[in-house]
Amino acid sequence: MQNPTLIVLAGGASSRLWPLREKSLLRFGAHPLLVEQLRRYQALGFTEAVLVGNPDNANILRDLAAGIEGLHTQVVIQPEAKGMGDALLKTAPALALNPRTAIYITQVHDVTDLSLHESVLAAYHDNPSASYIAGVEREDYFPGGYLVVDGDDRITGIIEKPGAENRPSTLVNLVAHIHNDAARLLDEIARQYGLAATPDDHYERAMDVLMKESVFKVVRYVGPWNALKYPWHVLDVMDYFLSRIQGQTIHPTAFIHPNASISGNVIIEEGAKIFAGAAVAGPAYIGKGVIVGNNSLVRASMVMDRAEVGFTTEVARSYVSERCAMHACRVLDSVFAPGVNFSAGCTTANLRMDRGVVPMKVKGQKMDTGRSKLGAVIGQNAFLSVDVMTMPGVKIGENAQVGPGVHVYQDVLEGQRIVLRQQLEISRHDD
Repeated sequence: MQNPTLIVLAGGASSRLWPLREKSLLRFGAHPLLVEQLRRYQALGFTEAVLVGNPDNANILRDLAAGIEGLHTQVVIQPEAKGMGDALLKTAPALALNPRTAIYITQVHDVTDLSLHESVLAAYHDNPSASYIAGVEREDYFPGGYLVVDGDDRITGIIEKPGAENRPSTLVNLVAHIHNDAARLLDEIARQYGLAATPDDHYERAMDVLMKESVFKVVRYVGPWNALKYPWHVLDVMDYFLSRIQGQTIHPTAFIHPNASISGNVIIEEGAKIFAGAAVAGPAYIGKGVIVGNNSLVRASMVMDRAEVGFTTEVARSYVSERCAMHACRVLDSVFAPGVNFSAGCTTANLRMDRGVVPMKVKGQKMDTGRSKLGAVIGQNAFLSVDVMTMPGVKIGENAQVGPGVHVYQDVLEGQRIVLRQQLEISRHDD
């Protein structure tokens, strides 16, 4: 039996990810996340796919998808971020040749083991007359949608953010959904938009109606699930991809000094240079043309193409994008966008004095990151001068400039310049 048509939601707004950019284009290895995901779907036997993008990323999505052999991909545009239901309605023209086809809905930013998709597909192929929703088993409370399930694993409803004491089950709704009739789903979503303009839960309301008319079954999943929604989630997704590295893969053109140390599960790409006294402690990924200078240390981290980890620098549990430059500094539990300059003596503080959970502001609201160690998130082409220190959970916007010796206690917006003014008193010491 042929697989359903794949629908990958890759549009929406990435405003919660500020100061980072498009989540589907973040790289966790040699390729952007979108390409990694599409390759996995192609390996599962999908042959038809529809990507839902936005006006800013649609052309990039087309270019990236064109490189996936064996997967015929169409890209549709959601002009405004009006919710998941509106995104699905935009796929209707791409499904017009076969409107009653089954569809498999996923989100590009949900990173799971391949076994999840294998299980959902297996359930559908075993009984294509039903629809299927993946449910992640969570003993701890998760602020998402919970599935209402009867004794036969039939789903009768979804309750959004019920609170820890009111959970109807331990199954959290994960967007790996198979609908056996796309036209019926899209018709009901459209009807829901006719009934109410807000909030953006028209897809969930449509499913609630359909669950009363037809069979929806849960597919239970107990493996890893990392949803890339907030800046600190980059570190979670990084850890997942690092965990998949097995052994040491060192490109023949990479230079490893005899006095350098390479240990654990490591990938070192083409043209990278690891100089004397440097150490790369796995799991770690070192991209193309990366320089790890004398006596530097990279551990449990990803360093992307052409970044420079200069003399005596430590990069620990951090994600460093391409073309970043560092020298004699400490990058701890942090995320750097492309082109960040982190000058000599800079440090990202990662631990509160009370050793409590580090909060981070998202769109003006302080949020619990769940991390006791969290450094800085620094946007593209920001320049931090010598001896700058960032406090735990601080974010710095694109093209911002932070002058020498500044201790950054609060977020810095795009293009802002922060300079510490000092008053010098000059006199003769013998006066």
